[in-house]
Amino acid sequence: MMHDVVRRPLSCVLPGSTVRLRGIRAGRELATRLSAMGFVPGEMLHVQCNARSGPLVVAVKGCRMILGRGMADKIAVE
Repeated sequence: MMHDVVRRPLSCVLPGSTVRLRGIRAGRELATRLSAMGFVPGEMLHVQCNARSGPLVVAVKGCRMILGRGMADKIAVE
């Protein structure tokens, strides 16, 4: 039996949550840039700060990254 997995944009994740990156819905240039920063499918992301406006602070592979809201909208997580 398959169970449904809820996918949502990274920008909707509450601070303090840890999620798994499932995909990036962006053009090749942005997808390549995010991949170089460690945002690859299957990677665990910890949202440290998300004030619902302005940038997000996300920990990936032990590094803190600041992402603009538009960029975070393109990252699908579960």
